[in-house]
Amino acid sequence: MRLVVCVDRDDDLGRKAQVAGPIVGRASVLDSAVRLGTVDPEDSDTNAIFAAVSLLDELRAAGEECEVCVLTGSSKVGIVSDRRVAEQFDRVLDQVRATSAYLVSDGAEDEYLFPILASRVRIDGVRRVFVRQSASLESTYYTLVRALKDPKLRAKTVLPFAFVLLILGFAAADGVFLWGVIGLAIVLGVYLIFWTFDIDEMLIEALRTASTDVRTGSVTLGFGLLTVTLVGVGFLTGYNLYAANPGLSVFDRSVLFVQAGLLWWILGGVVWEAGRAIRRKLLVGRFPRSLVVAMTSIVGLGFVSYGIVFLFRYLQGIASGPEIPLLVAVIVTGLGLVIGAGVIQQYFKATARRAVPPPPSAS
Repeated sequence: MRLVVCVDRDDDLGRKAQVAGPIVGRASVLDSAVRLGTVDPEDSDTNAIFAAVSLLDELRAAGEECEVCVLTGSSKVGIVSDRRVAEQFDRVLDQVRATSAYLVSDGAEDEYLFPILASRVRIDGVRRVFVRQSASLESTYYTLVRALKDPKLRAKTVLPFAFVLLILGFAAADGVFLWGVIGLAIVLGVYLIFWTFDIDEMLIEALRTASTDVRTGSVTLGFGLLTVTLVGVGFLTGYNLYAANPGLSVFDRSVLFVQAGLLWWILGGVVWEAGRAIRRKLLVGRFPRSLVVAMTSIVGLGFVSYGIVFLFRYLQGIASGPEIPLLVAVIVTGLGLVIGAGVIQQYFKATARRAVPPPPSAS
């Protein structure tokens, strides 16, 4: 069985046409394309879905046994959307016993999901869909206006520009333009960090999970609150040490801040992973394999971080400490643990692949 897969990573089907994924079967997929095209005729996902149906018909005409499906993600493109696509693909594979698949994509964004799909079934090819447009419509103004109607693009372009105008405007009105520039640099720096590492998506997903845990009485909530408390204690301890040494340079005080908070942050990571493992144990009756990998990584990163911090302190002459060979040994031990965690993870993946029975050969 071959599967034709079309991915709507930003969930235009759900947001615009109120169609929930996954959508399996030619008739259902065609209906979803018509509904999306009726609501928004300019959405490129409509063309991608029709292209998937067209490819399905080509394969069936060639005598192949195949099926088509559409997977939907989330408007918050990133971790949340990719996780939903992976979950939906697992459900489709449980329903349709496919041994290979084709991916139909309307752009490079959907093709980011190629590794997720390829980890579950063999991908035989990717069909890219291009939309032909009239040259008279391809003016700069039209393209810009249509692009700015996309909420994702607005959040990435208009929002930072709005920060600039607001902060500089308030600062100029108050006569403290220099402080406005400093505040702007800090705000944009934090924004770029959140954007780069998808921290906003992780926070939203954490709040959604916490809400579910409150309603269901999950043990993860208690471990999560304890983790947040430990992280907060680490920041408070570090700040107290930072403020208690005004005679040192900013760099030296920052090193002391990290040193004071590091142990609490590592302990918070251990508590969080332990909570996830216990939740998994209660749900399926066994601890997850990822627990060993996570704990080894956390301990290894702790060794590396402590070694680097004390090495900085030793070289800066802030305080006497272990000799250089001992610090190097601590860092090397930490790196060994981190590498070992990666090796364990690859071993688990290889074991899981060997456990999957090979597809039956055609007679």
